Amino acid sequence: MPRIAKLLSHQSSQLRSTLLAWYDQNRRDLPWRRTRDPYRIWVSEIMLQQTRVAAVLPRYERFLIKFPTVEKLASARLAAVLAEWSGLGYYHRARNLHAAAKVIVQNRGGQFPVTARELRELPGIGRYTAAAIASIAFNEPVAVVDGNVERVLFRMVKTRGKLGVWNIAQQLIDRARPAEFNQAMMELGATVCLPGEPECGKCPIRRFCRTRGRGQPRKSKPRQKKTAAFYGLATRPKAVFLVQRSNYESLMPGMWELPKLDTPHAENHVLFRVRHSITITDYIVTVVQSTQTDVAQGKWVRISRINDLPLTGLTKKILRKAKIIV
Repeated sequence: MPRIAKLLSHQSSQLRSTLLAWYDQNRRDLPWRRTRDPYRIWVSEIMLQQTRVAAVLPRYERFLIKFPTVEKLASARLAAVLAEWSGLGYYHRARNLHAAAKVIVQNRGGQFPVTARELRELPGIGRYTAAAIASIAFNEPVAVVDGNVERVLFRMVKTRGKLGVWNIAQQLIDRARPAEFNQAMMELGATVCLPGEPECGKCPIRRFCRTRGRGQPRKSKPRQKKTAAFYGLATRPKAVFLVQRSNYESLMPGMWELPKLDTPHAENHVLFRVRHSITITDYIVTVVQSTQTDVAQGKWVRISRINDLPLTGLTKKILRKAKIIV
């Protein structure tokens, strides 16, 4: 505790200025850092939940071209939003994004809440996302704690527990530049204070760190489960047969995919296999040539219209492998 008290007193101003100077010189040039528009920041924060920056980068601008404003997003069909989200996974994020856009437009005249407290009332926005939007878009001095920030603070002061980390983060925040300070903390964790091999020699605030990279929180990764899955691919000239998942499915409700088979018949010709991971399950997917086109909720879809449907990520992977889409 004395170490934390010391850091939060006379050393904290030095830590802030040192970290911000490093961030000003070393931050990555990411598109959502070039704006204070709360809509664009919100979209980026939702996309970045449980998704790597590299995967979000090509999708972010495309999504904003399709839905450039919160009004456009609110008036769009959910199917169109899911189609644009297809491949990013965790589709509840897109559903909540759409639902929150409707609340903002219908209940608030298109105006975003400006405080973290108000933002948390919107669908799909928790404590971290609310703090990120409020600090970056509206300069509210409220701290963020994501996995990267938690790791930095744990190594720096060796405090445990979410509540303690949030409290320390809030006391450390630079009240004059909260947007940049929060992003600097996240950037430090993402690029220097790495989970496995922290690059302590490059760390601008290493003199304030208690562990110098040692003693990181140990989180055991769940073991990947391997399982087999079989899908049938039926095609016509310029069309492919797809089925829609039930709206009552717990995973990817309402999304479109190839017909799933329990096991292929002996006469089915194996076209190829792909691997696909969802959360902790690693699927070995066998795709067979199929003539099964009488499945309920299924239909022939013209290839030129396929990207208008919300396809599952696995379906996109299969159709690309089959050279049906690019």
